[in-house]
Amino acid sequence: MDPRTLILVGGVLLILATATTVGQFLKRQRELGINPALVQQFNSRIRAWWLMCSVLAAAFLLGPASRVATIIVFGLVSFWALREFVTLTPTRLGDHRALFWVFFLFTPLQYWLISADKPALYTVLIPVYGFLFIPARVALAGDYKRFLERVAKIQAGLMVCVYCLSHAPALLFLDLNPDDASGFENARLLFFFVLIAQLNDVLQYAWGKLLGKRPIAPAINPSRTWEGFICGLFSSGLLGMALYWATPFRPMMAAGMAMVIAVMGFAGGITMSAIKRDRGVRDYGTLVTGHGGVLDRIDSICFAAPVFYHLTRLYL
Repeated sequence: MDPRTLILVGGVLLILATATTVGQFLKRQRELGINPALVQQFNSRIRAWWLMCSVLAAAFLLGPASRVATIIVFGLVSFWALREFVTLTPTRLGDHRALFWVFFLFTPLQYWLISADKPALYTVLIPVYGFLFIPARVALAGDYKRFLERVAKIQAGLMVCVYCLSHAPALLFLDLNPDDASGFENARLLFFFVLIAQLNDVLQYAWGKLLGKRPIAPAINPSRTWEGFICGLFSSGLLGMALYWATPFRPMMAAGMAMVIAVMGFAGGITMSAIKRDRGVRDYGTLVTGHGGVLDRIDSICFAAPVFYHLTRLYL
């Protein structure tokens, strides 16, 4: 691993270790008067971070094989997230065969096309061929009750959990530096993206708790406030500028891209919250211990990944 990648990954793991220590200290020092629920939520977020960052860092440590390992990791996460989404939005018997092809054809094929570096195909596979296939296959089952609603559920799950998320590992195949045969520059860009997306969630939450007074959509998520969003947005921009050396961008461009990630991450979070409120549930699952399901932790990444990917391609 080259020095810059080592510094980036090592720095994040060091911060996580420090945060874990702080969280355990706060858990034991109840006399400080801090709300125990907030401490528990903080520790839950840290555990989720350990899981995601450790898996991603381990994939990078594989060197030349990191691309394949990272694609496999994201493919498995997509599969699980789609499973959570489909479980949350019940389907009818007539949808099961369509779902079979969604899980076992379109999902692995999307990631295989990324591993084969076929952007002309993986950028259109799901929104064109997948979206045409799903309603046709559901119609062939002969069940017309709530047809549009059922088709829309499957399409939305496939789009968010597979198509959008798959653009994150697709960053590994962008032509950032022809002289970088190791691919570490692409790996740093992916780590930068995931780091900003996840930190933005924490920053918006923290600023919202400290300064938040005006909820953006109180009926959907009262904890998301205008103060938290704006302060989190600029904090993410400053963080992106500080980490510009891990990207192919200049400092101001890195700040701008970080703010784009922040805006799209917010959009993903509020959208997934709306879906949960509609279905009357608190979270999507229990894969990430102590903090909901995997979809609860990657909603910001799902919405930000395709936008960041295409803006980076445009920049290059």
